[in-house]
Amino acid sequence: MVMQPAVRTAEPAAAPPPAEHEAWSIPGSLAVVLGLPALIVGIGLLVSGLTKSKSPGSGAEVLWATLLLVAGALILSGLVQVVAGEARVVQLFGRYQGTVRTAGLVFVNPFTKRRKISVRLRNHETAMAKVNDADGNPIEIAAVVVWRVQDTAKALYAVDDFPHFVAFQTETAVRHIASSYPYTSHREGELSLRDNAEEITQRLSAEIADRVAPAGVDIAESRLTRLSYAPEIAQAMLRQQQASAVVGARRQIVEGAVGMVELALARLEEKGVVALDEERKAAMVSNLLVVLCSEQATQQVVNTGTLYQ
Repeated sequence: MVMQPAVRTAEPAAAPPPAEHEAWSIPGSLAVVLGLPALIVGIGLLVSGLTKSKSPGSGAEVLWATLLLVAGALILSGLVQVVAGEARVVQLFGRYQGTVRTAGLVFVNPFTKRRKISVRLRNHETAMAKVNDADGNPIEIAAVVVWRVQDTAKALYAVDDFPHFVAFQTETAVRHIASSYPYTSHREGELSLRDNAEEITQRLSAEIADRVAPAGVDIAESRLTRLSYAPEIAQAMLRQQQASAVVGARRQIVEGAVGMVELALARLEEKGVVALDEERKAAMVSNLLVVLCSEQATQQVVNTGTLYQ
């Protein structure tokens, strides 16, 4: 018997989340004008019909009262109050019907479910994370991101919990950025977390925006709130930075001293003040460099003899 290979059927692809569009609505004042009179008239007819329960027309009055009460209740149940900075996502039997962003009292389909969602700016600050930078040094980093919901349909239907999604993706982006660049640059033209804060924050904002785009979230701004070496290497790195600063300062002093010596020799030769042979020039250069590069004040010695004594 020849065994036939099992054929695996392809699973149907999940439908993409809906994009936000405006839901059907009318001004709520019109619904109030229709709903309240219907309730008032319905209550009056109901009382009248119950009072005249034995009269021939009492049954019709009760029927009309019931219809008016149901109609008035349905009309008023379709009223929804939308506050500025908020939106209402309208959903009918699990299907997205649209979003109401107009502030005020509006009327929508009374059989729909209205879910409130804030579209104001929000702040999220990540917890302090310990990450190895591009050089392998452990650093502590934290950031704050300013964001808002731009597409309410994606925020509710594309992800399970969009605030938690934004928080998780922000922390992931911060860790990725921290591990992609060194804390301090050791090569010319290399970006670093400490020296190129503006460029780093721009790239951080772009990466966070790309990660949270499926949730319909817009990133307004992001900033690093904490950036330092981890405590276990902080002292060693501080000594390294101090040593680098000392070396840089000494290099600048030496370059300035050499320039001053060159200027002094050139001016003496130009003015013809004194003719120096190579040995005297070397001695003069040595003395000037000692005076200019010394960390402590030097004591002058006045030569009362000849130039060669």
